[in-house]
Amino acid sequence: MRALDFLLEVTLFLLAAVIAVPIFQWLGFGAVLGYLVAGVIMGPSLFSVIDDVESMLRFSKIGVVLLLFLVGLELAPQRLWVMRKNIFGQGMAGVLVCAIPMGVVAWAGFGLDWQTSLIIALGLAFSSTAFAMQVLSEHNELSSLHGRSAFAMLLFKYIALLPLLAAIPLMGEGSTTAMDPQEIARAIASTLVVLVAVIVGGHYLLRPVFRTVARIGARETFTATALLVVLGVSQILKMAGMPMELGAFLAGVLLADSEYRHEIHLSIEPFKGLLMGLFFMSVGMSADLHMLADMPGLVFGITGGVLLLKITVLYAVGRLGGLDDKGSRALAALMPQGGELAFVLFSMAMTYGVMSESVTDVLFAVVILTMAATPFTFLFNRRILDPMLATSEIDDRPYDSVGEDEEKPKVLICGFGGFGQMVGRLLHSAEIPFSALDANPLQVDFIRRYGHRIYYGDPARVDLLTTAGARDAQAIIVAVENAEYSMRIVDHVRRNFPTVPVYARARNRQHAWRLMDLGCRVITRETLSGSMHMGEQLLQIFGWDEDEAREAVQVFRDHDEEELRKYYAIHQEKGSRNPSDQEIIDELEGLFQSDEAESIDPDSLQHSSS
Repeated sequence: MRALDFLLEVTLFLLAAVIAVPIFQWLGFGAVLGYLVAGVIMGPSLFSVIDDVESMLRFSKIGVVLLLFLVGLELAPQRLWVMRKNIFGQGMAGVLVCAIPMGVVAWAGFGLDWQTSLIIALGLAFSSTAFAMQVLSEHNELSSLHGRSAFAMLLFKYIALLPLLAAIPLMGEGSTTAMDPQEIARAIASTLVVLVAVIVGGHYLLRPVFRTVARIGARETFTATALLVVLGVSQILKMAGMPMELGAFLAGVLLADSEYRHEIHLSIEPFKGLLMGLFFMSVGMSADLHMLADMPGLVFGITGGVLLLKITVLYAVGRLGGLDDKGSRALAALMPQGGELAFVLFSMAMTYGVMSESVTDVLFAVVILTMAATPFTFLFNRRILDPMLATSEIDDRPYDSVGEDEEKPKVLICGFGGFGQMVGRLLHSAEIPFSALDANPLQVDFIRRYGHRIYYGDPARVDLLTTAGARDAQAIIVAVENAEYSMRIVDHVRRNFPTVPVYARARNRQHAWRLMDLGCRVITRETLSGSMHMGEQLLQIFGWDEDEAREAVQVFRDHDEEELRKYYAIHQEKGSRNPSDQEIIDELEGLFQSDEAESIDPDSLQHSSS
């Protein structure tokens, strides 16, 4: 009978996840909030669909264990060393400056003991990795300056978590009531012995184990081994009186620089995602709405204070760390919530008697409310503050003036994004003077720090092109990404500086044809060089020597250029309209047929060269 009840609970959990998570992701609130709300609805505070919340919560903690293992996998020593300044600069500042005032308020304002105040302060200072990384990924901002700062703060919390997880059992009632120094010393010594044994044993045993399993070739055996390592190391530390989460974290760190790291990550990830969802739903089920109704002032007051404090501190840390106003606002709006580790810390603290159940219930409600509020702070900053402040700070900023007496460059680069920067770096290494125009003021300010002659301005404006030296330049590079924008620049350059060679970046064949319509004859298709270089390497793998591969690639380049001109003539006959999907497919089919007719092999190259 119990088996049927458990099967029903799992079915209801999956049903709630399938319904709630897509809805909340579509609304822009993220999967974590969807799981939490689904848990609140299914929990005893509302519909009591699932009553045995404690059993569900204990089982779901395996998801947290797997999460900490995967986090440990990312902490390779080399990566930590490269990011050390960000981690122990912005990362440490963001956590500690938030934690100190919250700890003081908990201790002095609410009369809690120092152990409880410490756990509360750090638990609320830690932001949500699941929420922050998801939002950064959705908006392609993981590599942005504020994205890197956010990642450093998230990384520091896991480093700070290591001693904290080890310390919580020592803070508990059973360990520290008498505060016997000898007992504490023995506990610390035994903890260190177990940790050293796990680290040394894991270092010499885990890699040979995975190497042996990998030779077998059975993927399911590899997955089972990865799960066994995580749960086995976690159980060893639990038997020694330490948290399972600490064992999982250590196991991940031990394998962080292993050659099997990526395969292990792929094997664990599906289990982690599902069990983390169950964990968040269990947390939502444990939320006491009756307590929230009885003490709304306390809960909402603490929630508002946490949000206000973290937004203020994170903005200040961002500014002091070198971020501009927009980046600092993005950082502050992204990470004011309490994170999933708060649930782990508070649950563990309650288990070991560091924190009372009533305090834990209030803090759970606060963390859930901060998570619920964060999507609104993020959207408010993105949709209201960004456009409003961009209008006043960027759009009204006058274009840079280029002095008439300044040395005129040999090359003028229009657009200094990734493509333009690579061209500029090559010119700089060859000691060929160049200057650049870019319409992104933040990009200009950042690159100008490194001494490059780059000016804020619209490259499509003839007056700016003139003062920047376009008339005397030996070449003008149009390197902007947007196809329509690039054609507008080329059009102005061809009309006003007809004697200056124009080198234009083309996104694809259709873009190249439209540039040719404007009279641009020197066109670089951005995907061609990289693909040809890769093709040359592949030919050498299949037995072609270096000279043969290079000649084959050149023959193919010439052939492809002929095809480009041939299809350009067809394009002119059809007019300048964009081709349909079927026309693109027909063109591709014709290209493959033409390639077959012009097939090349090493023997033909040798005959042609002789």
